[in-house]
Amino acid sequence: TEDEITLFERDMKEFWIQFKISYSTEQINQTSALRDLCKETIEALSEKWSKKLKEEDLMIDKIQEYNNEILQQSKSVAEKEEQLTEIKSKLNQEEEQQKNLTDSIQELKEELMKKMEIKSSKNEAAKEKVERVSKIKTLFKERLGLEMRRIHDEQLQFIFRHIDHKDPDKPYMFTLSINEQGDYEVTSCTPPLDCIAELQLKLRETNNFSAFVANIRKAFTALSYK
Repeated sequence: TEDEITLFERDMKEFWIQFKISYSTEQINQTSALRDLCKETIEALSEKWSKKLKEEDLMIDKIQEYNNEILQQSKSVAEKEEQLTEIKSKLNQEEEQQKNLTDSIQELKEELMKKMEIKSSKNEAAKEKVERVSKIKTLFKERLGLEMRRIHDEQLQFIFRHIDHKDPDKPYMFTLSINEQGDYEVTSCTPPLDCIAELQLKLRETNNFSAFVANIRKAFTALSYK
């Protein structure tokens, strides 16, 4: 009937209204719950990322601190390497100086040894000459009236007698030595002879000592007649 239809329509309208209200309320509650969940999630994530960012900031600061330490250590290593290079350079210079000094000492030793050998050779030659002079001492004394004496500084003094027929005991003398070059050298002559330098030179050239002594005696003899 018409009343029933009207009642049905009214009931349907009320049901629909109640359904809308119920659905809207549920949607609102779900949306609110979802919003709260999102808010809580966002806050949790924000707190988590904020903490993580702080940790990363600390990590960055730590890394920067390590980088500074490494930079300082690198700088210190570079300075020490430079110092080591300088020390090595000084050591090389000192080694070179030591080598030069050693070489100089060796050269001096060699030069000294040569000089010692030369001196020894000269001393040996001088000794042989003195010995040779001594050996003929007796011969000269017997034949030429010659007396030889060893005086200071390894010198030999030659004394002639029986030259001046007016005074046979009158001495005529000269002194002979061996100089640093190993040569004969007349250091004194009494009375003086003008030819002594010439006779000395001839002795050095010929090394004929007997002829030298004989020529000096002849010169003294000639002088005694003047």
